[in-house]
Amino acid sequence: MDKNQSELKLQEFLPYRLYVLANRISTALASHYEQAFQISRPEWRILAVLGETQDLSAAEVAERTAMDKVAVSRAVASLLKAGLLQRQFAQEDKRRSVLRHSKAGSKLYSQIVPVALQYEQDILAQLSQGEIETLNNMLNKLDDLELKL
Repeated sequence: MDKNQSELKLQEFLPYRLYVLANRISTALASHYEQAFQISRPEWRILAVLGETQDLSAAEVAERTAMDKVAVSRAVASLLKAGLLQRQFAQEDKRRSVLRHSKAGSKLYSQIVPVALQYEQDILAQLSQGEIETLNNMLNKLDDLELKL
């Protein structure tokens, strides 16, 4: 290695650290709702996105969740089969299908949300109010970056 080049220290590399932390947090929560509610992490993400905004296409769900379109397609198919989602044609464009919670999907969503919010509170309880504000400010700043290589 050229002495002028920096050495990559993976444990200090921001993209790696963010990925590992997000994966640890998500995996811990997912294991709970997989056992308690028999729903996978991708399925939960879809229900969560549609809990905020109904009538999204699968492509819009993929964009909002930053999930691969194939993973979204599989999870949507599973949720439709389980009766947790409904697919309808969009009012403004009959060629476009949109997704929304079924009654069973809405019920399941309302059961999982308190679990997810409590999990978040358990994590945030480890931080001071100032640290929470700093964290939110930093996440917002990073989220606003135009990322490209």
